[in-house]
Amino acid sequence: MRLRRREVLRLATGATAFGLAARPAWAQAYPARPVRVIVGFPPGGSADIVTRLVAQALGERLGQPFIVDNRAGAGSNIGTEAVVRASPDGYTLLSVTSANAINTTLYRTLSFDIMRDLVPVASIDVVPQVMDVNPSVPVRTIPEFVAHAKANPGKLIMGSGGVGSSPHMAGELFKLMAGVDMLHVPYRGVAPATADLLAGQIQVLFDTVPAAIGNIRAGRVRALAVTTSTRSDALPDVPAMAEFLPGYEASSFHGIAAPKDTPAEIVDTLNRAINAALAQPKLRAQLADLGGTVLPGTPADFGRLMAEDIARWGRVVAFSGAKAE
Repeated sequence: MRLRRREVLRLATGATAFGLAARPAWAQAYPARPVRVIVGFPPGGSADIVTRLVAQALGERLGQPFIVDNRAGAGSNIGTEAVVRASPDGYTLLSVTSANAINTTLYRTLSFDIMRDLVPVASIDVVPQVMDVNPSVPVRTIPEFVAHAKANPGKLIMGSGGVGSSPHMAGELFKLMAGVDMLHVPYRGVAPATADLLAGQIQVLFDTVPAAIGNIRAGRVRALAVTTSTRSDALPDVPAMAEFLPGYEASSFHGIAAPKDTPAEIVDTLNRAINAALAQPKLRAQLADLGGTVLPGTPADFGRLMAEDIARWGRVVAFSGAKAE
């Protein structure tokens, strides 16, 4: 039986409507509701500060709130696992740092693999760390510090944000290359370690520039060197560690990742939005003031950076003998 033209049009219209209704949720305008960005550290640290700046920019650009959710613990592994187990719908993202790369070799019983279970979205910036001392330590330069540490082996206390954290690894690399012995005391996050540095309970702390720069500028701590091959524009009067220890490099990155199987369309939307935000003078200036160098790029670029960082810090973990507690 032949169908009348009107019936053909009605069926075609119905099929089109069904096709639209059957489209997956991500094909609708993304984001259609608030997005959580999980930070694996307490408020106040470098990852928290940078992520909040980017989250605000994303909210303004994409029209939905990007809410920072601090899930501290186990060197950021608690927050990371929460994202790995989350629905891959673009509404739960992870603030990724060098700590995630370090944890890959530091922890031997992780229930996830960041290169397998996360999809890179975008890098944000690269930041140097900085070696701070309490003003009571009678040194003002790296050579003076090395001489002081060698004259007092094991007596200087070096704090960190936790075993295997990027500040810990930067300190271990310094110990290796300078040939000094310091007692490492891990804290549950950089904020409590900073509090004890200010109080004189510890003498040395390696920290990212965004988290430390306020205390440096206020004169509450003394910065001896940034942990990169060149000086930081945010701290132009502070020498680079490589000026004294050639080849020393201990920068950290910030970026965003999502659970594996997150649709490519969502990843691309977020990547474009982050790169566009990083191109804006306001955010660039904010990150530069914190010592960061913006690092726009593709998801594949960020994936390569993550893989390179895993290999680099794996060597330092092996030297230090650090083990997750």
